[in-house]
Amino acid sequence: MEFSQAKERVKELHNLLHQYSYEYHVLDKPSVPDSEYDRLLHELIGLEEEYEELKTPDSPTVRVGGDPLSSFEKVEHKTPMLSLGNAFNEEDLADFDRRVRQGVGDNVSYVCELKIDGLAVSLRYEGGAFAQGATRGDGTIGEDISNNLKTIRSIPLRASEPLSMEVRGEAYMPKKSFEKLNEEKLERGEEPFANPRNAAAGSLRQLDSKLAAKRNLDIFVYSIADVGNTGITSHSEALDKLEQLGFKTNPNRQKCDTIEEVYSYIKHWTEQRTELPYDIDGIVIKVDEFFQQEELGTTAKSPRWAIAYKFPAEEVVTKLLDIELNVGRTGVITPTALLEPVQVAGTTVSRASLHNEDLIREKDIRIGDNVVVKKAGDIIPEVVNVLEERRTGEEKEFTMPTHCPECESELVRLEGEVALRCLNPKCPAQIREGFIHFVSRNAMNIDGLGEKVVTQLFKEKLIEDVADLYQLQKEQLLELERMGERSVTKLLQAIEASKGNSLERLLFGLGIRHVGAKAAKTLASVFHSMEGLQKATKEELLAIDEVGERMSDAVITYFEQPEVVELLEELRSYGVNMEYKGPKLVQAADSDSTFAAKTVVLTGKLEILSRNEAKEKLEALGAKVTGSVSKKTDLLIAGEDAGSKLTKAEDLGIEVWSEQQFIEELKKQ
Repeated sequence: MEFSQAKERVKELHNLLHQYSYEYHVLDKPSVPDSEYDRLLHELIGLEEEYEELKTPDSPTVRVGGDPLSSFEKVEHKTPMLSLGNAFNEEDLADFDRRVRQGVGDNVSYVCELKIDGLAVSLRYEGGAFAQGATRGDGTIGEDISNNLKTIRSIPLRASEPLSMEVRGEAYMPKKSFEKLNEEKLERGEEPFANPRNAAAGSLRQLDSKLAAKRNLDIFVYSIADVGNTGITSHSEALDKLEQLGFKTNPNRQKCDTIEEVYSYIKHWTEQRTELPYDIDGIVIKVDEFFQQEELGTTAKSPRWAIAYKFPAEEVVTKLLDIELNVGRTGVITPTALLEPVQVAGTTVSRASLHNEDLIREKDIRIGDNVVVKKAGDIIPEVVNVLEERRTGEEKEFTMPTHCPECESELVRLEGEVALRCLNPKCPAQIREGFIHFVSRNAMNIDGLGEKVVTQLFKEKLIEDVADLYQLQKEQLLELERMGERSVTKLLQAIEASKGNSLERLLFGLGIRHVGAKAAKTLASVFHSMEGLQKATKEELLAIDEVGERMSDAVITYFEQPEVVELLEELRSYGVNMEYKGPKLVQAADSDSTFAAKTVVLTGKLEILSRNEAKEKLEALGAKVTGSVSKKTDLLIAGEDAGSKLTKAEDLGIEVWSEQQFIEELKKQ
């Protein structure tokens, strides 16, 4: 066959195989037998072997997997992949519904969808062709698993329209695939996977995509990350569009106009979920209209317009063998139950939280008791209650110690707190836990420094504080257990890369009391540098809306410590960045804008600017943008279909502008 003929035939085979794959894996209505698909695929493989230049990234032959990778590249999500808040009962759902209606009024609809128990992924398309796929990671940074995702046959390698977009979905392992995989593992004498979710996650993190291809994974796509200028105005409309483009969406979704309809949907699938060919662990409820989603906004971690109802946790009975004490990075002593291993909600559990001494006393938990264990939200195991009728008299009461189990310092209970604390700043456990926090994903994000490696570093006296991290040498690390040339090189590269992090990551990593990730970013954006924050007065800190008495006192106390000053100087000397790299937050006092020092609320559907664009422009001019109307609000900017916020603003006599007035004023700034 000549090249020109081969080129035409390859194009024809692409179209046929994409169509047959879509019919089989998405529509579940194959039009040709498997043997015909296999024959055409075999023909295409032969042509690509003969004419290598005809093999394209969206060829159906990539479904069988490619050459193994040495590692996964990091991917930054342009639109963060936020996690959802949880609801566990009708009361939680009623609270969610109340908050939504307070924010956007009573004219609201919800879309209910099955919450697939799998792995959240992001799929990016350029000109209609699949370009990249990534894991959720920490919501901001994920891993490029494109080669593995290409092996999932229900993911279109080419959408039906040449759109450039990013879609989100949940990759999962069907129950039949899971059962077959575990049978094969048992035959080989290997440990079986505990549940389909673990199996799916493990499959998609294989460096060899040929292995992933054998696992028969599937996916449901559930959103478009940024609808942009597509004209799509609601979540339900976006799902319909995804179907038209050739994506597999879950057909068991339902639009509900009342929270009572949501309850009915949940009740139905709570009873029917075992009949599904895949695992679900709850129901996702989303506000349908996008302009209402924008109006409700998000917190640092989750959207206010969506919630995940989690099915009631599975409860089991097991024996409590002992109680272990752990010292956290802030000195809090946490008791943990050591259990006879037991299966709970699909995973083996051998430890469970006991929270604090008061809970142990209140539930009269004793070593040797038979206890009921559940997974809170199907994630964190906890002891629910004791089966007192099964006691034999050999059970032992537990008493919290008076001294720290790590450093022997006297434990104290601070006023207003339930927990016991070790206040020794040199407690080895606190230093170790603080170090683990410092290198964690949301802080300095240093890959390769897990708990086991950190423990080894402390044991070998290679580190005493976080500054020592930047003095580690290759020869020292190679002497540690399970640390080869390759892993040591990668770790040192990750340590070096962490020096360039923006200030807020370092601030969060330092573990200043009451300063979480969001507060760290706020402080960094206001003071711009570590030096600026070190010099901040209490008045300057309290002038920031998000900062209260406790946080301001904690920040000032932290930077007054000579050990902290010395530590920061060390970090500077090793080249660790102390500057904020994000957009700077303008203080009202530094702006002569119309909006300076004004508290502004945005409501309704904006036509010219997106809500985020409007918020950024306002904050850049010294305004404070909030999500609710109060007596402190100076200005309300109302778009179309403005609801209860507009009514409240009018009742309070607050100035109201149209979007056009806002745009005209921006032009003058």
